[in-house]
Amino acid sequence: MNQVIALVGMCGSGKSVCCEEFRARGWEYVYFGGVTMKELEKRGLERNEVNERAVREELRRNLGPAAFAILLKEEIREKAEKKPVCLDGLYSWSELKVLREEFGDRLTVVAIITERKKRYERISQRVIRPLTPKEAESRDIAEIENMEKGGPIAMADLFLMNLGDVESFRADTVKLIERAEVGEL
Repeated sequence: MNQVIALVGMCGSGKSVCCEEFRARGWEYVYFGGVTMKELEKRGLERNEVNERAVREELRRNLGPAAFAILLKEEIREKAEKKPVCLDGLYSWSELKVLREEFGDRLTVVAIITERKKRYERISQRVIRPLTPKEAESRDIAEIENMEKGGPIAMADLFLMNLGDVESFRADTVKLIERAEVGEL
């Protein structure tokens, strides 16, 4: 089985940009947020922060705090049989435990760290699903309090700082990918 790298970080930290680089290098990709988006579509609900949060939290209430990892682990396993896999948006401590049990030392958790003010600026300027700083802070609090998001960040294997411009972050991401591809992670 190939390597699985799970990216963790608060909203606006740079997970999607990081994943773009992994995908450009031919890595398989699994988007945890896709579970929420599919459920919104299935229910005919508009994509917005209120609906997304309600669906995320409902899925975890109904299936447990490891819901997304449980729902996605078969897809991750199938993709990891063929190529290395990048996971975009691991959320909870419970999900991390499920993935560690499933993938063992093939799993590397990378926390992307960005200053809160910078994250809120980025989020407010997004074309898709922008949030005001107040909405972004509310999302942060909900993810920490209701979804165990702090644990995977605190217990990450590696930390990737995203404090400058996007080009610098992309270059740092490529260095991380190169280390992964030669077995240094």
